[in-house]
Amino acid sequence: MSMRSLCGISILLAGACSAADLTGNWVVAQPNADGTSRNTYFNLKQEGDRITGHIRVTQFYYTIQGSTGNAEGFTLQAISKDNRKVTYQGKLTGEELQIGARPRPDAAVTTMLAHRAPAGEGAYPERLPLPALHKVPDNGLAKTPPMGWNSWNKFRGRVDDAGVRGMADAMASNGMKDAGYLYINIDDTWEGARDAQGNIQSNKKFPDMKALADYVHSKGLKLGIYSSPGPNTCAGYEGTMGHEAQDAKTWAAWGIDYLKYDWCGARNLYTNEEMQAVYQKMGDALRATGRPIVFSLCQYGNNDVWKWGADVGGNLWRTTGDIRDQWASMTNIGFKQNELAEYARPGHWNDPDMLEIGNGGMTVTEYQTHMSLWSQLAAPLLAGNDLREMTPAIKAILLNREAIAVDQDKEGKQGHRAWSAGDQEIWVRDLAGGGKAVALFNRGGDAAKVAAKWSDLRMSAPSRGRDVWAHTDVTFQGPEVSATVPSHGVVMWVVR
Repeated sequence: MSMRSLCGISILLAGACSAADLTGNWVVAQPNADGTSRNTYFNLKQEGDRITGHIRVTQFYYTIQGSTGNAEGFTLQAISKDNRKVTYQGKLTGEELQIGARPRPDAAVTTMLAHRAPAGEGAYPERLPLPALHKVPDNGLAKTPPMGWNSWNKFRGRVDDAGVRGMADAMASNGMKDAGYLYINIDDTWEGARDAQGNIQSNKKFPDMKALADYVHSKGLKLGIYSSPGPNTCAGYEGTMGHEAQDAKTWAAWGIDYLKYDWCGARNLYTNEEMQAVYQKMGDALRATGRPIVFSLCQYGNNDVWKWGADVGGNLWRTTGDIRDQWASMTNIGFKQNELAEYARPGHWNDPDMLEIGNGGMTVTEYQTHMSLWSQLAAPLLAGNDLREMTPAIKAILLNREAIAVDQDKEGKQGHRAWSAGDQEIWVRDLAGGGKAVALFNRGGDAAKVAAKWSDLRMSAPSRGRDVWAHTDVTFQGPEVSATVPSHGVVMWVVR
């Protein structure tokens, strides 16, 4: 069977269709190794040389806004609600529809076989009513920023039961648990189908989620899970929309201790301004279970979430888009958190995303900066590397008790930028008992002396302090604070 390559991708859609008419519901079903499938639906209507309809793929839902040609050769331009654009080209040959797309220049070439689907299959669901806003009572959790591990940065869709158990084993034995890391969090791609009663099931990668939770708990740790308030998750798996109370009860019965709730699956149905009501539904559902479950809002800092995240029962809320294991990504995120300091407090934290420490895209010096900056920000410390295979240098960063103590300070006051000049910045964080954490950052390409007057930092000159990375006591003299800081590096002190 031959296939024509179009736009770099050949997709063969086979079915009983008219040779002259594209009208119908077409599905491309690509099996996942976990027993689920990744389905793309083309719901098309042809009227002469005009083709209309919708395209649904994972979390995305496109409306065809323009077309040229007909069944003998056509081009479709489609756009999503958030202005993502994709172009498809295709041709109907007998009972076969060849269609190809390159959604972005770096997209991989993919070949798939599909069939005509029954009318209505894959149709995007309608909006559900949203509740009136009210304040969800505080759950009393996360009095200091949560610490643990999340699967996404390193493993993405490869996360499975055996891997999660391995991470729990490592965390319990390598000193991380003793240092305060407690949560083992499963991100996207664990979800299976719903049973006849609508109860969410895990897929083949996770044969018994209750047994997994019991195992993690036996290590003195806690288990986290992931979902979306939309019909699909970011990776196209089953979302929670319309099953909020039911899913919360299921997770509680499994023994789940932490929920990351990701907006992406809901954006096709609800506006950013409706986020608060959407997240409130889950905040109420978690509270109704009676189980203490940390609630993590993942919606990229849209709609000023820091102003209402606590009101929906949130313990932490993302303030930014996804982090990458790159110096530019980490610093662009971390150094932009200054204006949000007033919204952080015990039980409710600004979340600049998970740690990339140990994933290989930055130097040891840059990872020290990453850990120092997140500690200054009172940010959650969720490792994203393979805990079973850490070098001594990476382990020393993640297990730096002095940096962790800054992050976990019980006053819960986020640090702020106190001084800056060019590529150099000094951040100060107030600590319990009158102490302060002072971090001198050098974002430049060469080592540099970072110097400022203590009075510029609105501080009285201290006489002694503690170097967080050298693990040595230091003395200070005179009215100036100064240190030579390596390129992309940090010098961090705790002074009292």
